[in-house]
Amino acid sequence: MRIVRYESDRGIGFGEMLDREIRPLEGDLSDLRFARDERIPLERARLLAPVLPGKIVAVGVNYRDHAQEMGRQLPTEPLIFLKPPSAINDPEGAIEYPPQTSRLDYEGELAIVIGRKARKVSPTDAAKLILGYTCMNDVTARDLQARDVQFTRAKGFDTFAPLGPCVVTDVDPSDLAIETRLNGEVRQRSRTSQLIFKCPELVSFVSNIMTLLPGDVISTGTPAGVGPMKPGDLVEVEIERIGCLRSRVVAQQ
Repeated sequence: MRIVRYESDRGIGFGEMLDREIRPLEGDLSDLRFARDERIPLERARLLAPVLPGKIVAVGVNYRDHAQEMGRQLPTEPLIFLKPPSAINDPEGAIEYPPQTSRLDYEGELAIVIGRKARKVSPTDAAKLILGYTCMNDVTARDLQARDVQFTRAKGFDTFAPLGPCVVTDVDPSDLAIETRLNGEVRQRSRTSQLIFKCPELVSFVSNIMTLLPGDVISTGTPAGVGPMKPGDLVEVEIERIGCLRSRVVAQQ
């Protein structure tokens, strides 16, 4: 199933994305169900971020080639940090370029969406608690990251977590093609088989630190090729069998 969150003349809700239609769903993320036999044409709806997470847990240096380009040793355990939920941005939402930075980078990533409460789970049990997978752009003010050492400011501005367009529930995340394009030019290209720490390991690791709740997001890290964006640029993060997340960069007003 391809789960979306959308806004139409009937309000905001969850739905299943079909070809050019949305079939409405009712319930919460742990119990979504079809409520009525209805279809909403896609042109009559606006896609929103597919979930509103209570927290976004991001993973740093989780592709070998990215570790090399950043001059980092391979980690012996996942390196995690938090992005605020206020950074969440809709599919097609604009990324605002804040005046505090002079270097704003894209980071295309596969994101895990939690479907059920997860606390102290094993990697073996983790898959049962995952709702599905989506695309994320871990937008980063690179100069602020270098200046602060801590990641909070560099990765925490409003609009710095574009997410979507949908959560795919029936995809195997172990070997998917991932690609980031800037104005149509490929800048990142890899496969999720190159992840140092795989999805079940990450869910287990994080759940043994903090309780994960339905809708929470774990962004699994970015491959080599990160680079700067400027106002007017179009950045696209596309993951095989999931979809394409598109964002236009704009100067912050």
